[in-house]
This record gives sequence, structure tokens and C-alpha cells, in this order.
Amino acid sequence: MDEGLRPGQGTLFADPAPTPDELIGYRGPTACSAAGITYRQLDYWARTDLVVPTIRSASGSGSQRLYSFKDILVLKVVKRLLDTGVSLQNIRVAVDALRARGVEDLARITLLSDGTTVYECTSAEEVVDLLRGGQGVFGIAVSGALRELVGSLAQLPGERADGSEIAESPARANDELAQRRQQRTASG
Repeated sequence: MDEGLRPGQGTLFADPAPTPDELIGYRGPTACSAAGITYRQLDYWARTDLVVPTIRSASGSGSQRLYSFKDILVLKVVKRLLDTGVSLQNIRVAVDALRARGVEDLARITLLSDGTTVYECTSAEEVVDLLRGGQGVFGIAVSGALRELVGSLAQLPGERADGSEIAESPARANDELAQRRQQRTASG
């Protein structure tokens, strides 16, 4: 399959994906929870440069890595590829291709794998061609993973790269536990 978008090429999913705030970062435990991985995996992948935090890397004892939305999306894709039996070596090739794209571009990609090779598809025709050739067995619609991630991260704590406060997420602000805390704090 062609590694890039060709002019006039259709996309698999026409509806636009939500665009995350690029200044918000998520600490390791939050990234793990959202991507469905262990902290040990996260740490190993960061140390081996598979997926590194783009907002803030760890620099010495006590410092915290901050992962961007895109970083966590790539972590989620890596996890799904590993679960299907794709080797870490082949995942590295796929991650390098994903890293070069913006979130909007990622939302237009479907990754198919036959367990060995990872194929990037940006149109329904490419998916059909792969399946006809008997190659693709497992698919990851990156836009689906992106939407799942938006929902997960709305419930999890993030922080701004510049240290300023984040406005409370409407999803978190209206949950029952948050309301009870506010009532308890107000009654003193």
C-alpha cells in the first residue's frame, strides 16, 4: 500500500475527529490507564524510544513525563498491534510512520496486519484490495481509537505544559463524586 495520501483519495471515515488541546499533557499513570498498558510497558517503550513523551520527558529523579494526546493514541495503537502478535520490530516501523502525522491525519488511517506486516490504508478501496489479496487479518481504525481516547481522557486528570490551571472538564465537573466533594468543601 502507498505510505501517504494521494491527491483526491477518499478517506474511510468522513466525519471529523475531535481535535485535542495540544498543550495538555498526561502523566504516566494516566497515559497507562487511557492506553490500556502497564507502567512497566510505558517506561520500557519510553527508554527504548518506541513512544516518547513529546510534552515533557523525565529529567532526573522525581520528574514526571508528560504525554500528549497523540502520544497516548500511538500507545493505544501499539498495544493493539502487540495484542495481535505483531513483532516490536514491525511496530517500530508503523510507529515511525504514525509519528510523522498530525492527529487529523491519523484519524483517516486504518492499520491492517496479517500478524507480520502492518499495512496503512487510507481508503476503503485499499482495505478491500488487501483483503482480496488475503493479507489483512486484523484492522485498527485509528479514528475509533481516537474517539475512545477522547472519552477516556475526559475522565482522567491532565495538566498544562506551561503549568497553568486546566478548566474542569464538563464530563468530570458533573459527575456525582465531584458534586459531593464540592458540597463537603462548601459546608466546611
